[in-house]
Amino acid sequence: MKVTLSALDTCESSFTPLVVLELAQDVKEETKEWLKNRIISKKEDGGAQLLFRPLLNKYEKETLENQNLYLVGASKITLLLGAEAMGLVKECNDNTMRAFTYGTRYNFKDFDDDNDDFLTMAECQFIIKHELENLRARDEKMIPGYPQAKLYPGKSLLRRLLTSGIVIQVFPLHDNEALKKLEDTWYTRFTLKYQPIDHIRGYFGETIALYFGFLEYFTVALIPMAVIGLPYYLFVWEDYDKYVIFASFNLIWSTVILEVWKRGCANMTYRWGTLVMKRQFEEPRPGFHGVLGTNPVTGRKEPLYPSYKRQLRIYLVSLPFVCLCLYFSLYVMMIYFDMEAWALSLHENSGSEWTSVLLYVPSIIYAIVIEIMNRLYRYAAEFLTSWENHRLESAYQNHLILKVLVFNFLNCFASLFYIAFVLRDMKLLRQSLATLLITSQILNQIMESLLPYWLQRKHHVQVKRKVQALKADIDATLYEQVVLEKEMGTYLGTFDDYLELFLQFGYVSLFSCVYPLAAAFAVLNNFTEVNSDALKMCRVLKRPFSEPSANIGVWQLAFETMSVISVVTNCALIGMSPQVNALFPESKLDLVLIVVAVEHALLALKFILAFAIPDKPRHIQMKLARLEFESLEALKQQQMKLMAENLKEESREGREEEEEEEA
Repeated sequence: MKVTLSALDTCESSFTPLVVLELAQDVKEETKEWLKNRIISKKEDGGAQLLFRPLLNKYEKETLENQNLYLVGASKITLLLGAEAMGLVKECNDNTMRAFTYGTRYNFKDFDDDNDDFLTMAECQFIIKHELENLRARDEKMIPGYPQAKLYPGKSLLRRLLTSGIVIQVFPLHDNEALKKLEDTWYTRFTLKYQPIDHIRGYFGETIALYFGFLEYFTVALIPMAVIGLPYYLFVWEDYDKYVIFASFNLIWSTVILEVWKRGCANMTYRWGTLVMKRQFEEPRPGFHGVLGTNPVTGRKEPLYPSYKRQLRIYLVSLPFVCLCLYFSLYVMMIYFDMEAWALSLHENSGSEWTSVLLYVPSIIYAIVIEIMNRLYRYAAEFLTSWENHRLESAYQNHLILKVLVFNFLNCFASLFYIAFVLRDMKLLRQSLATLLITSQILNQIMESLLPYWLQRKHHVQVKRKVQALKADIDATLYEQVVLEKEMGTYLGTFDDYLELFLQFGYVSLFSCVYPLAAAFAVLNNFTEVNSDALKMCRVLKRPFSEPSANIGVWQLAFETMSVISVVTNCALIGMSPQVNALFPESKLDLVLIVVAVEHALLALKFILAFAIPDKPRHIQMKLARLEFESLEALKQQQMKLMAENLKEESREGREEEEEEEA
């Protein structure tokens, strides 16, 4: 008879393992006991009021390897109260979206005391993460057993444990049954269909669902560009004057798709509740450090760091370093052009088929070097941005994105601008653009999904054999799952995924009149990108914690900026074409003035379209306005009720005083 894992043999029948907490192997027993007490203690005693169990009991530790792994769960009432504290928004019975409150729980659609699916598993795990992160030091001066790990009132215990190396990692568990259902409808069957975005959101949360929604939307939006670009590529390859229509369509297209996306995004996030979810006061990020002080807004004890020191680090260290990296990128680009000139001269001298193939080698090598430089720079940018010591996670992300976008833009597109506007070699521009686009797409597919998946499969087989060899009479399904998932790579967020789409959007929009086939290659890549990214999320990386999001954030601005740059680029390329130049054989000034005028007109058209298309559909605007009105009315009623109670209290006190005087 098999012995079940102790994590499932609990007195609380409602305990479901949701989150795994891994401690270091040499953690002292008094530290474990203290951490356990803080996690399971009641809120009024400074605890998180969660359920906490070791993965293995004493007998199983003797049989299996002790990994110092613990499972964290929560009772139903704890999760519901956590949802209220975090302001999670749910659909009511009257089809409106409102912040959930425990007192009015029966007013919400699908709520029932016997229904455990009211909160999605991703929401439950997000609540547990929030509760763990809000465990704060009270009277402790240090972590028990570790005198060097100092604490002060208000310090997040989990963050201190992570930075001290006592806690190795905290991650949410996969739900194998739900994951299998999601995979069956998502990527295992290779059919042309829309992704199950709502199911992705229910399993991974809004941030990841928005990325896959944007990826799908962007791929579908590229199809008209690919369909129109194909005949241009086949029939009017050298007629640049005919590309005016195609380039104009591209410019309008890039504006319209971004505006329409904002409307679709508002529809989705309203339905999910994140569009109306109130933003909480942002806590300091884990890596933020400084002198202990009192936050003037919250009154809490937390590190304080002067802003002028941060500015000095940014302008005296980070900015020169970024400029140095940009210079190095340009230097590598000039080496690439030397290689191109060498390959061209070799081909002109010999004229063989072998040398004609050699013409593409410099571009392929340069594309590989670009990918390597982008990845190395990313590590340096992360280190610098962390060293700048930003207090908020949002500020950290904005500075990191700015550094990486500037470098990636120059690294990926500088050579194309140089070829287009300095060398004015349209044939080389088409060749370089095609090579960079295709090579970068192939490398990304291999590095992001295929290689990690192959390594993960090998590790999975090793873990399975190891568990089976340890003890045959133990039901180690959960143990095997936890051990396997803890060794998986950590998903670092949607940054790299959006960056890949941003660069792809640049390849398609900046030089559309020279290489209209770029959109077709982007569509082909994105069809496989959906499946490879889905595989990566489901089978290669740990399940990430859900994060509420109302939009794609700063990436919307990045794409819009790229579309503005594409106006200038395409107008300049059309103005440089021999056919257009032939119309102004004598006065080049007239040509320049006309090109600038057309460029300004197209920019004006873009901004008019952006202004004319509302960011939110009218029915969403009306619902949001209604919610705001009801909130104000509720606040007025609350104030009036409070005033009435105060008047009543004053009247009662007045009568008591009169009675005392009469007595």
